[in-house]
Amino acid sequence: MSSRLQLLFVFLVVLTIFTRFLKLDWGSGYYFHPDENNMVYSILNMNKSNLDPKFYAYGQFPLYLTFFTTPKHDFKTIAMTLRFWSALFSSFSCLVFYFIGLKIFYQKKYALIFVLLLIFTPGLIQLSHFGTTESILLFIFATNIFLSFKIFDTQKIRYLFLSSIISGIGLATKISALILITPIFFSLLFLFIKKIKSKKILLYSILFILFTIIVGIILSPFNLIKHSEFISAIKYETGVATGKIQVFYTRQFIDSTPYLFQFRKIFPYVNGLPTFIFGLIGFYFIFKSFIKNHKSNIYLLILLFSSLIFYIYQGQLFAKWTRFMSPIFFVLPLISVFFIKKIKSKILFYLVIFISILPGIYFMKIYFGLDIRVQASEWISNNIPFKSKILSEGGNVVDIPLGGHYEVINFDFYSLDEKIDNLNKLNQSINQSDYIIIPSRRIYKNQNNASFPYSKNYYQNLFSGKLGFNILKTFSINNSLLLDSENAEETWSVFDNPTIRIFLRDK
Repeated sequence: MSSRLQLLFVFLVVLTIFTRFLKLDWGSGYYFHPDENNMVYSILNMNKSNLDPKFYAYGQFPLYLTFFTTPKHDFKTIAMTLRFWSALFSSFSCLVFYFIGLKIFYQKKYALIFVLLLIFTPGLIQLSHFGTTESILLFIFATNIFLSFKIFDTQKIRYLFLSSIISGIGLATKISALILITPIFFSLLFLFIKKIKSKKILLYSILFILFTIIVGIILSPFNLIKHSEFISAIKYETGVATGKIQVFYTRQFIDSTPYLFQFRKIFPYVNGLPTFIFGLIGFYFIFKSFIKNHKSNIYLLILLFSSLIFYIYQGQLFAKWTRFMSPIFFVLPLISVFFIKKIKSKILFYLVIFISILPGIYFMKIYFGLDIRVQASEWISNNIPFKSKILSEGGNVVDIPLGGHYEVINFDFYSLDEKIDNLNKLNQSINQSDYIIIPSRRIYKNQNNASFPYSKNYYQNLFSGKLGFNILKTFSINNSLLLDSENAEETWSVFDNPTIRIFLRDK
């Protein structure tokens, strides 16, 4: 590697650390992410004599990792340790993707460009700041892709054994991580097709599955010890994901179109609009590359087929949360490099790269300064008279921290359309209130259709002024360059960057 590329590599390492670890204590002392909170509470349930987390929606690996590495067992410290590990695994993933880029592009220059795009991929920056499992699962998938290349190249069983350990960690993190082992089987399949050690492929596959299960059980033992509770939790989570169990927090997916939803509501936001467009264009150049470089084709086929299977499975689910697509956030940045490679003009070459990373730079601004909810709270304290009556929305993980100076009605809008009595209660609350707050897009975007006639009517009348309230103040730090983050899948904004609207009664 030339000294110039070495310097660039070091610079990218610094950028990775900066984007992943900057402002891990976002939230201004409050913790607004429900999955993160669930993990913290499950860790608080444990002690050294009893490691049962009493929570089985996730495996125990991330819980144990945090339990044994956190310096202090209180809510804040555990949450910060979870975020630390998330940021670290996200950083490790960037390193693994560098080696994947070398295999795909055969040039350090383009591998480094690929990593640069990943560093400033808004969705990866966001997930690194959440103390959840997504960054771990991305690392598992990336590592399995790289190891699948090594298995195909060398046919050495040690890489298969290493992959079984990595896959076992994935299994011990979340049972759905089973789908992240597909790169290994594609590499074995291509070896079988090429008749390389074809007689041992079946044996290798069985050993791989066996070791993966063993590692998964060792690192997440209570999935087996408390198997009935584990199975019950998995059935519930599966029911929610498939839509068989209807819950209030999946209403945004009613009548959503499988596969198209992700291309409208997720990928343009998590990748940034420029990378999304350049990635789509890059598909054309991928097909051309298949003809020129056979070995590179195999690597690409392993990577793309594995990602496609993941997308096909996850894309058809009723629940289409952004995090469900996180292991393949890297695909469009990778493919966009094929487009960038074809640019002949040096000025245009660097301009396209700069445009591609702009959404990530723009996204970082949400981690500077006070949390938007705390900003709204401080403004309310300074501008709304104490003892005012405020109508807000219940069902948020943590309500806007207004303190005890106001009479706040956190009305349950999720149940508004279930019976007429709820509408009467809402009318009473409206008549009693001096102010109305919409704390996020959660309800007004999701219940603004014919399935929720009372909710639709309420929000239409509120925004039009027919309820007798007018918009007084809006708090928003849009996290999507050239796009409105409120139009994305809701979890893209509601955890760390909701838009808050305050309405004042028209005197």
